[in-house]
Amino acid sequence: MDAPAADMELEHKKIETEEKSPAYPCGLCDTEVVHKIAQMLLPGLATACVDSTTGDIFRTAASVAVDMRKELIEYLTQRSETFVADTVILEEHPAEEVSDHPYDIISDFVEDFATLKRNLWGRVSGWLLSERREDRIDDIVQEMELTKFWLIDRRQALAQTLLKNVDLKNTFHCDMKFNTAEELENHAPQCRFRSMICDNEGCNAIFIADHMEKHDMTCPFKIIPCEQKCPSDGIMRRDMDRHCLTVCPMKLVNCPFYQVGCQSTIPQCAMDEHISDSLHDHLLHVLQSTRRETSADKLKALMEQLEKSPFSSQLAAARDPRSLISAVKAVEAKLEPSEMEVVNSSFGEQAPTSSSASPSAEDYHGQNGDVN
Repeated sequence: MDAPAADMELEHKKIETEEKSPAYPCGLCDTEVVHKIAQMLLPGLATACVDSTTGDIFRTAASVAVDMRKELIEYLTQRSETFVADTVILEEHPAEEVSDHPYDIISDFVEDFATLKRNLWGRVSGWLLSERREDRIDDIVQEMELTKFWLIDRRQALAQTLLKNVDLKNTFHCDMKFNTAEELENHAPQCRFRSMICDNEGCNAIFIADHMEKHDMTCPFKIIPCEQKCPSDGIMRRDMDRHCLTVCPMKLVNCPFYQVGCQSTIPQCAMDEHISDSLHDHLLHVLQSTRRETSADKLKALMEQLEKSPFSSQLAAARDPRSLISAVKAVEAKLEPSEMEVVNSSFGEQAPTSSSASPSAEDYHGQNGDVN
């Protein structure tokens, strides 16, 4: 008997739809997450091998590794393929908040597998909490890496499959499909999950295009302007702190006259200008420190006499307290008696000579120090 025309039409449309179904999936994934999952698989396998043979005199962790790896792969594949259905059930009967990040999901799968493989001795003893267990797992991991027991590229292939199965929101992989290979080829250079290599010299980081801006903001090898706005051509990000604290001309330092009263902090490159512009203040600080018993009026008269002196250029040349004290003494020695009349009238008494009252030039070393 011939099928009804309506059924034949529906069947024809079904076949036509299947034929037009996209056959070229993109499948690109977040390589950073894939690598992270692949790195987690080896310790998970080692844990299952150790816990399943602990206390067993007939088997060792290494002897069961091959079979255990096969079981782990099958278990993870099956759990990831049924993850969608399991998620629906969990949503209907919510017990606790569960992470939707592929790494967390697959990590739970691996932990569940290792738990299933614990033998009776491991369950009833204190083995699970012992440091010896952790050391043993680390030893097995190192042995597997040295013998290339489970190569990283194979683990990454598995991790990529698992990620696609559990990434329900398509946050970490591209789910686009295309009707022709040409369409897929045109999409690949534009896909946000395509792999990229940092073009900053010295950086070999690989990341997806979607993370390019994020990496650029933190790449230690990127050349960026000085944070202290010095006129350099640019500093590598990883060298910025050292540059700012050592050789940067905009580094803030204490004025050399800080120890006698100038509390200014100046960019290193502007220090000469500051010292020249602040001669009057620095001279006052020095005189106040060396002539503590002299009144303010007398100090003012002495300063005016020194600044008006034809030898005042010696004062301007001083770059620290010690050299300025020496310059003051030199200028005073060169002044004529008539020029010193105001000074003598102001300082008729003998200047204090006690070290506690009148520090000498040697007390001021004038060393320029960084700001703490």
